[in-house]
Parts: sequence; structure tokens; C-alpha cells
Amino acid sequence: MENENFETFAIRTQTERTQFDEHSTPLYLTSSFIFQDAEDMRASFAEEKPKNLYSRFSNPNVTEFTDKIVKMEGAEAGYAFATGMAAIYSTFATLLNAGDHIVSCQSVFGSTHTLFTKYFPKWNIETTYFKAGDAENVEKYIQPNTKILYLETPTNPAIEVLDLEFFGKIAKKHNLIFIVDNCFATPYLQQPIKYGADVVVHSATKLIDGQGRVLGGVAVGREDLIREIYLFARNTGPAMSPFNAWVLSKSLETLAIRVEKHCENALKVAEFLESHPNVELTKYPFLPSHPSYEVAKKQMKLGGNIVAFEIKGGIEGGRNFLDKIKMCSLSANLGDTRTIVTHPASTTHSKLSDEERNEVGITAGLVRCSVGLENVEDIIADLKQALD
Repeated sequence: MENENFETFAIRTQTERTQFDEHSTPLYLTSSFIFQDAEDMRASFAEEKPKNLYSRFSNPNVTEFTDKIVKMEGAEAGYAFATGMAAIYSTFATLLNAGDHIVSCQSVFGSTHTLFTKYFPKWNIETTYFKAGDAENVEKYIQPNTKILYLETPTNPAIEVLDLEFFGKIAKKHNLIFIVDNCFATPYLQQPIKYGADVVVHSATKLIDGQGRVLGGVAVGREDLIREIYLFARNTGPAMSPFNAWVLSKSLETLAIRVEKHCENALKVAEFLESHPNVELTKYPFLPSHPSYEVAKKQMKLGGNIVAFEIKGGIEGGRNFLDKIKMCSLSANLGDTRTIVTHPASTTHSKLSDEERNEVGITAGLVRCSVGLENVEDIIADLKQALD
């Protein structure tokens, strides 16, 4: 496409029109595809020609969605998955062998942490965590068998911001595969590949869908790595469904305009929270008080839609706050049109000890707020009455 503006190719990247001359991409709800003759079938399976064979491998709807993310992230290739965790697991399972080692930022999504600590050790794959505040010393954690450098930025749920340019240089220096979970930022706000990332993963369930409807995941990056990830996924079966891909591709048409408004609302919510007497600490990348504010301004277009704040009164203060919420949703999801509040210490991370929670930046009174698209005055009014 000649026009390389983000919003334009998000809308205009589409599958080829059928004989019916539809304006909007149709749904391709089919498990398989047919061949014209024996030679067509042979050449297609030999990958001598591009053709859909089976929807576990590829499907027109899934291809359209993937092509958009590839273009948005500045990647070479991609593959779409049923969920974000399918994308993360498949990426690691493809690229790691028994005896390999991962260096990862400590503040990662809970299910990713479970992969690192419960399942990968079964296959003799170990992970060493570094704290965001100790990022400049990350090289001391790199071992001779280290293969992957992994991070989220901003992190979930502590909203730490890590310098992609710095980590890209470290990965190149030590010949590591640099993988970034870009879920909180979306490709509209941040493109880690510009800073040396080899693979970028997303939970498309979050802001990419943006309306709390479907699950999805995607991995994009270097063509040689994505080829291997594709072959793993083709044989293990975590493919995205055509219907979900159709929904998500439509979602991408409004990603830019939605994320702009999310960020505008989130900054106003963060400024309100920072000034409230019952809030001890507010973390948002585009607040000047954020410890990595300058890094966030360098690598992100805007600050995202997630605000973390510490309520006075610890776990009971957090529970009391949730009980008093009226409009905002109590949910474990994020990136929805509807504002969502979560108190990790009493819900998603309640099974961890106090020490384990503190290690990943989850303090007793921490609340994660996924700021939605309602009128911002209504969002603030609900948070205010619950805090007061």
C-alpha cells in the first residue's frame, strides 16, 4: 500500500475481494480449502505456492488480522493465536531447548510467571528475574546458556517502564533473542522492533479488541523466528479462530482513535488520583512523577490506559474501595471500553505470600485501573466517591 500512515493501513489492509464485490471483508468460516487438481494440491503442500490448506495453518481472516499487526509493528512476519498466553507459550516453546536460560523482568503477567516457575523447570529451562530498578545491571544475570531476554513494558500490574533501546543493545551484544510483550502499549503507542526486539507478542484480547468480546494473541518479528513459531503452532494447534480474527481485524480499524481517547482519559484519572488524600502513590507513565517518565516519553506516543495506585489502608482499604465502586466494573480483564478496577492482593495474586507479592511490585493496597472510554468526569466521580 502506497500510503504508510498508521490509521490508513489499519483500515485499508484487506483480503482480496471475492466475485461479490463486498466492501467489508466477509467471514471465512471453513475448516479446509479445496484444490483444482493433483498438481495444485502437491505444489500447495510443498509450499511452492501460497495457498490456504487448512484453517489450523492459515485462513483469510486470520491472515488479514496478522498482516495488519505485522505492518503496525514494523515486523517481517507473524502468526495469530487463540489467546495471548498461547502466543507467549508457543514462542518460548519453539525457541527454547532443554538447558536454556531466560533473563526476564520480574514484573510480568501472572500466567507468564507460572510458565517460568512451574512448567519450564520440568524441561530444565530456568529463568532469572531482574527488578526494573536494577535494569542497568541486567548483564550480571546473563549466563553462558542464556538464550532469551524477555520483558513487558509497561509492566503488569506495577506499571514500570523499561528502556527498550537499552535492552535492545544488551541483547545484541550478548547474541540473545529479545522478546517484548507489547500488550499494554499496543503497536499504536510503541514499536519495540525499532529498538532491536526480535519478537513482539500481544494479547489481542485487551486493547486490540478493546471491547471485551473475543480472545486472541499474536507474535510478530523476524521472519526466520516466526517461521519456526508457525511450524510449532501448525503442529500443536493453538490457532486463532476465523471469527475472532474477523472481529479483531475490525477492531484494528479503530485502534488509533480508541487508544488516543483511552490515554487522554487515563492521564486525567492519574492526575486526579495523584491529588487525592487517600491515595499514597499513583503510577502512570506520562505523569512527571513516574520514575521512568523520560524513558516513557522517548519510546511511547502516549501513556497507555492503565493507572496503578496505592490506597491507604492496605488490603482492607483495597477491598473497601472495590465494595464502594458503583459504575466501574470489577473484573480481571483490561483494555475494554468500560473502566475496570482490580485489587490484585485480594484477588488475582491472593495465593502469593506477602513477600512474593512485594517481589513483583504488588503491594497490599495496589489497585489497577484500566481506564475506559466513558466520560472522564463520570469515571473520576465514581473513583472519588469510593475513595472518600
